[in-house]
Amino acid sequence: MSAPQSLLAILDQGPCYGYQLRAEHERRTGADQPMNVGQIYRTLERLERDGLVMRGEPDAQGHIYWSITPAGSDAVAEWFGAAAARRGAGREDVAAKVALAASLPGVDVDGVLTTQHLSSAAELTRVREELSAAERAGALGRTLVLTARRDALEAEVRWLDHAAAVLAQHPDPAFGVTLATDRPRRGRPPRP
Repeated sequence: MSAPQSLLAILDQGPCYGYQLRAEHERRTGADQPMNVGQIYRTLERLERDGLVMRGEPDAQGHIYWSITPAGSDAVAEWFGAAAARRGAGREDVAAKVALAASLPGVDVDGVLTTQHLSSAAELTRVREELSAAERAGALGRTLVLTARRDALEAEVRWLDHAAAVLAQHPDPAFGVTLATDRPRRGRPPRP
């Protein structure tokens, strides 16, 4: 999943400081590997350069809160309106994007799912056609690669159907997830 867009989506809910963004991202997406704090601050600086966020003044604890600009909010809407880009396996990006969309009030989760489903189904059709041509040509290596890609896309489409069914059972798809007001803990966990 795109780090800049996911950070913008969280900032669209309200101002946050860097470590808070890390905690919010992990809480909302269930990220297997949390974002590096240094990556977050570098990304925020690039977003500021591009006019998508604004840096605030430090608070009493020295936290610098970042706010989204109108251009940043437009970028969030555009990102949620487009299918997730495929890089390698890609399913994790799709799952994280859907989880993030479901955790943010005001995001059309059904629209996110529909757009992704249409994109994934179209890609699946294309891969199946390419696979048939590779099989007819006797291209064994290409056939193996395309078979793996087909299977991954079929799984992605099944997961999107499953996600839609799960989300349909919840009247409020945002699951009541608002920005956390307590400061995220830093450092090592306390010893038991």
